[in-house]
Amino acid sequence: MVVDDETDMEPMIRQKFRRHIREKTFNFEFAFNGLEALEKIVEFPDIGIVLSDINMPEMDGLTLLTKLKELKNPGLKTVIVSAYGDMDNIRTAMNRGAYDFITKPVNFDDLEITINKTLGEILSIRHWLHEHDQLVSIQHDLNISRDIQQAILPKKFPPFPDEPNFDIYASMVAANEVGGDFYDFFLIDDHRLGFVIGDVSGKGVSAAIFMAVSRTLIRATGLKGDSVSACMEYANNLLCKESVSSMFVTVFYGILNTQTGEVDYVNAGHNPPYILSANGISKVEMTNGLALGVIDDFIFESKKIQLKKGDQLLLYTDGVVEAFNLEETAYGEEKFESFLNQSLNLPIEKIIKDSFHDVCGFVDGAPQSDDITLLGLTFKG
Repeated sequence: MVVDDETDMEPMIRQKFRRHIREKTFNFEFAFNGLEALEKIVEFPDIGIVLSDINMPEMDGLTLLTKLKELKNPGLKTVIVSAYGDMDNIRTAMNRGAYDFITKPVNFDDLEITINKTLGEILSIRHWLHEHDQLVSIQHDLNISRDIQQAILPKKFPPFPDEPNFDIYASMVAANEVGGDFYDFFLIDDHRLGFVIGDVSGKGVSAAIFMAVSRTLIRATGLKGDSVSACMEYANNLLCKESVSSMFVTVFYGILNTQTGEVDYVNAGHNPPYILSANGISKVEMTNGLALGVIDDFIFESKKIQLKKGDQLLLYTDGVVEAFNLEETAYGEEKFESFLNQSLNLPIEKIIKDSFHDVCGFVDGAPQSDDITLLGLTFKG
């Protein structure tokens, strides 16, 4: 937009840039003072350059500059036009935010160079603003995805307040807005509790989607009362068919008999849980399990453990032992086991909360590199 009270400026501009106007590479609007210029900007919000004289009636160029600055539009640049001897006003204009200036009498070749340079800056800024808006939109979507993901994980504790034979608690802290870890538990019938923990390969939205699908498959199959092996085989076959980008998920799935303390379980490539008893801690034996989503028709073998009254079973993802501090040293199994040995006989909820606190103290402000998830249960007998 050209803002100048000299009536001959418009025909000279149109003559000089007639080819650009004809080819629609430039489009000019004209105003004769600052007030008209502000009205034009409202009418044509795509205006990028304001080529403004300083001395004009009703509202001069310096006042216009102040008004344009109040718009806080980084994609709108002002080029001041004034007499060569009017350097004080030009200096004032630059201090008020003018992007550049040219002097009268106008050298139209120099004006074209100035317009092209200013347009280049505006296009860069508008591109940055567009990318910024996209990032804001993505962040908004990620926040919604995080809320949805968190909503599908059990959050109410104790979840079964009328069940006298066991306690259960779980928690997850995602490394990013959305994560690939999950946990779940559900009553299959009046004496069987299904519980599961999983860790999806990769991170971000794709891992979160795969996590949601995996958790839903295992829960839906487990609620039918199928054995742990049958549940893993069914979920694995479906995930192999639906898996993209070679994604897979490690899973530990168990069924606790809440009357006897017997646990049937399958470990599908996951970290072995710990049994915490009065005699100390021990790892649960591995099964032959392979991560779900790798090989279809895989036969999963199950094993059993017997929990005694007061025994606790603690499941976790590798984000615990692979938490790194600022020196890039991992928390590790040795430190985790030392912590657990010092936590025997504590309520399972406190053990899990203290675990997060211990890991957090170890990493000492280093960025979290992986999701951290813990699930534990106490057999009360």
